[in-house]
Amino acid sequence: MKKTDLLKKTTAAFVPTLVAASLSLAAMPTLAADYEFNIVHLSNTSDEDYDGAVVLKDHVEAQSNGRIKVNIYSGGQLCGNPTECIEALQANLIQVFNTTTGGLSNVFPEIQAIDIPYIFPTDRVAECALNNEMLVGPIRKELLDRTGTMRLMTIGNTGGWRNFATTSKQIKTPEDVKGLKIRTINSPIQMQLVKAMGGSPTAVPWPEVYTSLATGLVEGTKNGITDIMGMKFNEHIKYMTLDGHGYMASMWWMNNDSLKDMPEDLQHIMMDGFDALREVTTVMPKRRQIEAYNEFKASGGTVYAPTAEEKAQFQEAAKPVRDWFVNEYGAKWVETTESAVKSCEASINDAYMAQN
Repeated sequence: MKKTDLLKKTTAAFVPTLVAASLSLAAMPTLAADYEFNIVHLSNTSDEDYDGAVVLKDHVEAQSNGRIKVNIYSGGQLCGNPTECIEALQANLIQVFNTTTGGLSNVFPEIQAIDIPYIFPTDRVAECALNNEMLVGPIRKELLDRTGTMRLMTIGNTGGWRNFATTSKQIKTPEDVKGLKIRTINSPIQMQLVKAMGGSPTAVPWPEVYTSLATGLVEGTKNGITDIMGMKFNEHIKYMTLDGHGYMASMWWMNNDSLKDMPEDLQHIMMDGFDALREVTTVMPKRRQIEAYNEFKASGGTVYAPTAEEKAQFQEAAKPVRDWFVNEYGAKWVETTESAVKSCEASINDAYMAQN
C-alpha cells in the first residue's frame, strides 16, 4: 500500500512555533542526552493525558540513565489540532502524539470501528481488548503501511465513557432522544448514533460547546463527566444517562524512525514507558469521575443509570450504526474489534470460574 500523501508536509503555522520553542529550549541548561523527544498532547495539565506523559517521561529518563530526554508540550503549544500534529509527527518535528478515533479518521477512517456504540460492554473488557495484540497489532501494522512513520505504541483512555447529557430532559430510553439536538464531534459514526435514535446530530467545535448549550443551539451532548465538569457544562446540563455508548480510547503514536534510531535496549525502555502511560491514563479517569459525579449532583444535576432492559433497548436502537459502518468501510475492522472483545470476555469468564 502506498504511503499517504496527505501528511507529507507540516503547516506553515507550525514551523515558526517549533523554532521559537526550540530557541527557548536552547537557552536552558540541558542534560547530556543521546536522544531527545517532544511529546505533544492537546489537553491541559489537569488531564490524564498529561499525567500519562509525565509518567512516560519519568520512566524513560530514569531507566535510560539520562540517555533519553523527553519534553512535554501541553494544550497545543506546538500544534493546534490533530491534523496539524499528525503532520508534524510524520515529519519528525514532534516524536509523540495521541489521538482519539475522531482525530485519526482523516488518515484511517476505519479506526472508528472501535467507536461503534456499545461494542465494549464494560471497563474490564474494553481495557483488555485495547491492550490485546489481536487488535493493537493489526492497527499498528495498518498505520505503518499507510504512512511509513506512525507507530502505535499503546491505547489508553481519555475521559472515561461517553454518555448522553441533556439540558432539560432526562433520557431513559432511546425514545427520549427523539427530536433532541445533540452535540457531536465532526465524526460520521457519532452522528449516525444520534440519527439512529431519532435525534438531530449537531457538530460543534469543542470551544463552542458551552455557548451552544447556553443558547439552545444544542440540547445535549455526548461526553464523559470529567469533561463536562472541567468545562462547566453543568451550568446548563442537568441530566446524565449512564448508557456508556462509547469508551473514549486514546491512541499514542510515535515517529517510527525516532524509535528505530535508538539501540534495542532503549527501544524496550520506551515501550515499557508507554505501558506505564497506558496504566495511568486508564486509571485516572476512574478516580477523577468520582469527585466529578459528586460535584455534578451537588450542583443540581441528576444521574440516571438505565436498567438492564433499558440498556438492551439502547443497544438494539444502535444496531443500524454497525450496519452503516460495514456498508461504508467494510467488515474487517469491526470483526477484528469484536474478535478481541470476545476473546477478552472468554478470558474474564475463565477468571470468574477460577475464583468460584
